[in-house]
Amino acid sequence: MGIVKKYLKSKPVCKVTFTVPAEEAKKVAVVGDFNNWNPKGSALKKLKNGTFKGTLDLPKENTYEFRYLVDGNYVNEAEADRYQWNDYAGAENAVLDV
Repeated sequence: MGIVKKYLKSKPVCKVTFTVPAEEAKKVAVVGDFNNWNPKGSALKKLKNGTFKGTLDLPKENTYEFRYLVDGNYVNEAEADRYQWNDYAGAENAVLDV
């Protein structure tokens, strides 16, 4: 898994690219504070090599809790900036600082 952040000089946003190796998966989405935990519109595209990849524009100077939704199962990002306990989920969420 991996995250690449690209800050834009012309806009107050950061282009964040999420990459998830999941050859056996049928669907992968990234869900979090930035999209009200809704997988619609945040599905990652499956590449020929079996990884899923997608880019979101997120407002800078914010912190977001997020997870991947892989075939209906929540998975954390191994390379997250940090992790934070979430009482609602009853688990730790990955945290992205942009």
